[in-house]
Amino acid sequence: MAAHSFMVPLGTPAPHFDLTAVDGGSVSLADLEGSPATLVIFLSNHCPYVRHIEHGLGQLAAEYGSRLSVVAICSNDSVNYPDDDPTHLAEQAARAGFTFPYLLDDTQEVAKAYRAACTPDFFLYDAALKLAYRGEFDGARPGNKVPVTGASLRAAVDALLAGKPVEDDQTPSLGCGIKWKPGNEPA
Repeated sequence: MAAHSFMVPLGTPAPHFDLTAVDGGSVSLADLEGSPATLVIFLSNHCPYVRHIEHGLGQLAAEYGSRLSVVAICSNDSVNYPDDDPTHLAEQAARAGFTFPYLLDDTQEVAKAYRAACTPDFFLYDAALKLAYRGEFDGARPGNKVPVTGASLRAAVDALLAGKPVEDDQTPSLGCGIKWKPGNEPA
């Protein structure tokens, strides 16, 4: 069932995390500090909404390079959704051309801290790690024939990098709801 992202208040500080990457090692929020813009994305491998934009997302991250710190997090229950286990996430990263860390939120505590609701769910932070954008990648959805461009997210990143305010009128992301472990659903 499709779900919209929660519209977390702009200016909210980025919650801390320290998570294991699918390719080994760990990444924390502190590792991303010092970037003019930081993008935290909640993704999954099985979701058709994510699959629809994954190549465009890989391209966007590559185009911005070091000007934009990017990290993806999968918080889905991989026991009941085995396509979201580390092996399949690594395959997705290779398939989509992800050059950024893909992290595992096995406890789902990071998703709760960010108030992530769906995959994909985008959280763009400024240099002070304050929330500047939480919305859609673009208007493309599976089956709607809108080209995948990342236009909505690009506009926000471009504004941040130019030192301009990000437009406050933001469209929520739409995707598959986070697959919570039984009894772990947010209150």
